[in-house]
Amino acid sequence: MHPVLHAFLSQTADGQAQNPIVTFLPFIAIAVVFYFVFFRPQAKQAKAHQAFVTALKKGDEVVTQSGIIGTVVLVEDRTVTIDVGAGTKLRVLKGQVAGQWKQVEAQPAKAEGKK
Repeated sequence: MHPVLHAFLSQTADGQAQNPIVTFLPFIAIAVVFYFVFFRPQAKQAKAHQAFVTALKKGDEVVTQSGIIGTVVLVEDRTVTIDVGAGTKLRVLKGQVAGQWKQVEAQPAKAEGKK
């Protein structure tokens, strides 16, 4: 039998009340793991997005949550006006700006497979 399991069984077999901290230790450990795996990265990402939205300025190329790409022409308190081309301007909420738009160079088409 594994020594840890043996030690656990010997403690519970005596009929003594367990320490409540030891009883809740697995739940506390699970909560800590959830915090570092799920909540902390999400909070970090939200903080970075908030800093980006706060630093928006005229001329930035951005993409919105709905996938619209444009150039910022006016930054107001709660909204941003973006030029999407051909003189079309859209006014969107700052929170709906997903991030900076980065051009990705098109990769040359791969040559067809060897025959």
